[in-house]
Amino acid sequence: MSVLVVGLALFFLPHLLPMFPGRRAALVARWDERGYRGGFSLVSAVGLVLIVVGYAYADRGPQLFAPLAAARVLAPWAMLLAFILFASSHAPSHMRAAVKHPMLLGLLIWSAVHLAANGDLRGTVLFGAFFAYSIVDLVSVLHRGAAASFAPRGRADLISMAAGVVAALLVMIFHRLLFGTAVVPFGV
Repeated sequence: MSVLVVGLALFFLPHLLPMFPGRRAALVARWDERGYRGGFSLVSAVGLVLIVVGYAYADRGPQLFAPLAAARVLAPWAMLLAFILFASSHAPSHMRAAVKHPMLLGLLIWSAVHLAANGDLRGTVLFGAFFAYSIVDLVSVLHRGAAASFAPRGRADLISMAAGVVAALLVMIFHRLLFGTAVVPFGV
């Protein structure tokens, strides 16, 4: 479990820096924008690897609460929406223009459904951390007024929807192989 927790800390540390514009600006001034982005990417990547390894090898731990049956029923549909939001997060789509922060909203949906559908200690630590982060960061970006401006294009919406649907279906189909739990009847 400690590898998972260290991974979460390393992953979220750089992701929380934009909430502190003065600290971020000081790091950019010290390392320049390229160095800052490189450091951000490296620390995040190491954190992500440790999260995956830590989750895979951590004991499930005690069952902290009963999984919600409704979360398991709604999970495939919620994941479909979350993956479409993820796919639209960097596209100049109408969806992104309307939602403003689709990746954070997708992360909130993903983490909330997984948190409610699990209930064990390991899952609660992982999904609870992402749920808390998505709320804190969403409040922060809304408070800062941080949103990209761009001219939305309908083609970007179609590509985002198609990519999100394909990615969600692939994850659902291979969920048992990847994560040990079958989530749809057509999974392998």
